[in-house]
Amino acid sequence: MKDLISLQQKVFPEVMEFMERRTNLLKSIQLLQPIGRRSLAEQAKLAERLVRGEVEFFQQQGFVEITSKGIHMTTEGSKVTEQLEQLMQEISGLKVLENQVKEKFQLEKVIVVPGNSDDERRVKQELGKACVSYLKGVLEDNMTIAVTGGSTMSLVAESMTPLNKKNCLFVPSRGGLGEQLENQANTICAQMANKAQGEYRLLYVPDPISEKAYQSIIEEPAVKEISNEIQHADIVLHGIGEALTMAERRKTPEDQLKRIKEDHGVGEAFGYYFDKSGKIVHKVRTVGLQMEDLQKIKQVIAVAGGTSKADAIESYFKQGRSNVLITDEAAAEKLVKG
Repeated sequence: MKDLISLQQKVFPEVMEFMERRTNLLKSIQLLQPIGRRSLAEQAKLAERLVRGEVEFFQQQGFVEITSKGIHMTTEGSKVTEQLEQLMQEISGLKVLENQVKEKFQLEKVIVVPGNSDDERRVKQELGKACVSYLKGVLEDNMTIAVTGGSTMSLVAESMTPLNKKNCLFVPSRGGLGEQLENQANTICAQMANKAQGEYRLLYVPDPISEKAYQSIIEEPAVKEISNEIQHADIVLHGIGEALTMAERRKTPEDQLKRIKEDHGVGEAFGYYFDKSGKIVHKVRTVGLQMEDLQKIKQVIAVAGGTSKADAIESYFKQGRSNVLITDEAAAEKLVKG
C-alpha cells in the first residue's frame, strides 16, 4: 500500500493533498465533535465551501452524521480515521522520526504525532489522545496511575475515555495547591479518574514547600498514606516544562530564579531543573514523587511537544528516568538534529 501511494504521489501529486486534507478534517471532527461546518473550516483554515463539500462526501460514505448540534463521527468514521492516521504516519516519515528519537535516548517507546503544538492546540489534543491510546495498551486491572499537573496533562485528561479496567486508582504525583486550578495535579487526577471510570485519591499540600513545613507535613497519617500510594504507582504520566517558564509560574524567589538562569537551566520535571546536558541545577522541595522513585516504576510516560520544548525534553531525557516519550513532529525533528 505504501509503495502504491508513493507511486501515486509521483504521478498524481494531488492524491496526497486530498488524503492529508481529508485525514485532518476527520481527525478534527473526531476531536471536536459535535462541530459546525463554519467552526470546522476555521479550525482547518480552509474555505467553508470546500469544507461543506468534504463533509457531504463523508456523510455519503457513512463516516459522519449531521444533527442540529453539529457533525458527529460514526463508528465507521472512527475506524477509517485510525487507518488513515497509520497510513499517513508511514508515508510522512513519522515512523522514521520515532525510531531516531528512540535510538538517541535509548527509550522503550516513542510516539510522534504530526504538527507543532506551539502553533496549533489541535496538535496538543493529539498528544493527549496518543497518550490515552498508549495507556490503554499497557494498563492492567488494579494498577495505580500517578499524574503530574500542567497544561499538557490537562489536555490528556480532556482526551481520557473509559479504560475498561477494574480497580484502577489515579493519584497526583505531587502536591500543587497554589497553581492555577485547571493545571493542578489534583484537578487533573480527578478529571482523568472520572472520565476513565476509575477511583482517585488527592494530596492537599502546597508545592513547592519549605523544608521545615515538609518535615512536619510528611508525618501526617493522611499524607503518609497517599504518599505511599504515589511512590508505589505502576504508571506515571508527566509533562516536561521549560525551566524559566515553570520557575516564574511557581513564583520562585528572585535569588533562586537568578541561579537557574546563571546555570543555564532549560528543562523541568518533578520539581527538578536541568541544564542542556541533563545536570540538575536546582530542586524545589515537594511532597510526592522524587526522581529516584521513577527507577522502580514500570511505565514512566512523558508527554511534551512543540519546538520551544525540544531543549527541555532533551535535558530531561539525559537523566534517563522515563522510558516512553509522546511528542510532536516539530519537537522530534529538533531533537534528532540535536
